[in-house]
Amino acid sequence: MKWLLLLSLMALSECTTYKVSLTRKKSLRQNLIENGKLKDFLQNHQYNIGSKYFPSEATTLMSDEPLQNYLDMEYFGTIGIGTPAQDFTVIFDTGSSNLWVPSIYCSSYACTNHHRFNPQESSTFQGTSKTLSVAYGTGSMTGILGYDTVQVGGISDTNQIFGLSETEPGSFLYYAPFDGILGLAYPSISSSGATPVFDNMWNQGLVSQDLFSVYLSKDDESGSVVQFGGIDSSYYKGTLNWVPISVEGYWQITVDSITMGGKPIACSNGCQAIVDTGTSLLSGPANAIANIQSYIGASETSYGSMAISCSSINSLPDIVFTINGIQYPVPPTAYILQSQGSCSSGFQGMNIPTASGELWILGDIFIRQYYTVFDRANNQVGLAPVA
Repeated sequence: MKWLLLLSLMALSECTTYKVSLTRKKSLRQNLIENGKLKDFLQNHQYNIGSKYFPSEATTLMSDEPLQNYLDMEYFGTIGIGTPAQDFTVIFDTGSSNLWVPSIYCSSYACTNHHRFNPQESSTFQGTSKTLSVAYGTGSMTGILGYDTVQVGGISDTNQIFGLSETEPGSFLYYAPFDGILGLAYPSISSSGATPVFDNMWNQGLVSQDLFSVYLSKDDESGSVVQFGGIDSSYYKGTLNWVPISVEGYWQITVDSITMGGKPIACSNGCQAIVDTGTSLLSGPANAIANIQSYIGASETSYGSMAISCSSINSLPDIVFTINGIQYPVPPTAYILQSQGSCSSGFQGMNIPTASGELWILGDIFIRQYYTVFDRANNQVGLAPVA
């Protein structure tokens, strides 16, 4: 009987760990460039990634969650919503907490090029009178909230609240390679108080551990995964180093220092950083990033990117983030982005309110180097070099 019980527990553990494959595609920025729309977008939208973490006081709803960070996003996965399931391509975003997708109620041009959820074709959909508003550019995605079953990597997440868009101002979203967003941050920053997908999974006992992990492939279009309820040691080398969450809401941690070539370049007295799969680049205070761009020889193009000589990959030093006493180097092969024979800097400045101190965003450039575990049970992030 002991062996039978042990085998049963092992089977339960295996069946409650689920992986979702992520595909690496062209970013919205790349699509806008190819369609000759990026310059218009940059002229009409003041691009500041910091607005995601510090929403403007002018925003109508305090629960608004700016979308501008998705301009450079490259990794996407597929989920199903409803019974039978309707498929959507979404960003698995640790920098936000809501799930929303386009719907048949959306009258905006941007929705015509994406899958739209039809609640009338789902036998398990339950509507509400609650609304959702997510800010970006000069307007907001507005919609209604409803409940339905969400299929995520083999998990049937029942009674999940999500947003159905009604308007998506800004034709640039027509070129977005994703339909919607699945937020994986803490419920405290969820718009309209909606329960995030992972919280709902855990509350229903659908995963065996109160954590999820992310592996982003460096080169291949496939191979990247987000795993719910487990850790896969085949994706990393050595041991996981655990870093406590400093402020709940985002996956925010404390960084000891940031150096290049053995010299401090920022964060000399310690600073805060958010580990964010919904941001592609390495972002920090505008002044610090400007100094780094100058140091590595990057110059701004008409498309708003920072061009750099591809030969610099062989001569520039690592940027080193020291976190909880451990050094995490990011080499120039990671922070210099290569595309179609040209290269650009992977650093991006953002405007940060003075009272908020020095904040950095460790986006996909960092996460591609380090397998990352987001541990809700212990309010910590685990980091280890990718295998």
